[in-house]
Amino acid sequence: MPTIKDLAKAAGVSVTTVSRALNGYNDVNEETRKKIKRIAEQMSYRPNAVARSLVMKKTRTIGVILSEINRTGVKDAMSFEILCGINDRASELDYDILLFSSNPKKQLSKSYRDLCKERNVDGAIIFGLRLYSPYLQQVVSDKNFPCVLIDIPLTGKNLGYVSTDNQKGAMAAVDHLLDLGHRHIAMINGHDEASVSKERLEGYRAALEARGIDYRPELVMNGNFSEEGGAEAMYRIVLQHPEVTAVFSASDLMVLGALGALERIGRKVPETMSIVGYDDISIASYCSPKLSTVRQDKYEMGYQAAQLLIDMLENRPVSRTVVLNNELVVRESSKPLS
Repeated sequence: MPTIKDLAKAAGVSVTTVSRALNGYNDVNEETRKKIKRIAEQMSYRPNAVARSLVMKKTRTIGVILSEINRTGVKDAMSFEILCGINDRASELDYDILLFSSNPKKQLSKSYRDLCKERNVDGAIIFGLRLYSPYLQQVVSDKNFPCVLIDIPLTGKNLGYVSTDNQKGAMAAVDHLLDLGHRHIAMINGHDEASVSKERLEGYRAALEARGIDYRPELVMNGNFSEEGGAEAMYRIVLQHPEVTAVFSASDLMVLGALGALERIGRKVPETMSIVGYDDISIASYCSPKLSTVRQDKYEMGYQAAQLLIDMLENRPVSRTVVLNNELVVRESSKPLS
């Protein structure tokens, strides 16, 4: 493979001129730049990424840290859609991504700073972390390394976040059930260490109280954002609160478990129980019954996270907060109270 020295010799200029021409510096004559690029193409020259990063003090690589990726979450596909958005925008802006999978054990043995420095990434996008994760505490305290969080509302000098309006989305779901005549509405939430759980719970509570209905904390069951957790929560709702006629779930994945639980005890949806989920995962429009749910654009969340991080890396004066809209999608799992 030709080196930068070979290219400089063929173009009749210095190595420094070649480097500055290829890296977009504006102090190189335009004719010289075109000549160098033409010769580089003829010689099939490819820059050495390591050498380039040493000169530029940037690798044009961003880390993507995803917590607890595993096969059990394959039905929800949230992570995949977010990753697609990150990858597409990073590629469009000539950045590479490096994926890190983390879990609580790894977080205790290797710090977030060490993880990023070892791989020499310019900044990081993080999602799936719990609110009390060691990594999250390190992200907040590190003022020198640009980072964007997804679904964790924290900002700072080198810290931004991307999310959807979770409270508004939850309110839309509960308002829909109230409009159908339901008054005893339970909620299957995620877990207490997720920011989205807190926000969606606030939306559920606000929607009830706006209609003059008392908030009853005993009607809120955690399902840990899992299919099994959703089934267990639904069993408890049916057994402990037979007056409940509708359920709002903080994720579609938990709805799948809830539907299975109701089927096993002979309860039909929506005839005996209306359910509205959250996320609009791909399976939501194919299961039986098709799910009424709150759609959030997971791909766009990833796309905007990459855009925000790269804006921060390139010192553009942008807002550190991006909150996207969501949309209630009404299908078959909710119907008027008989």
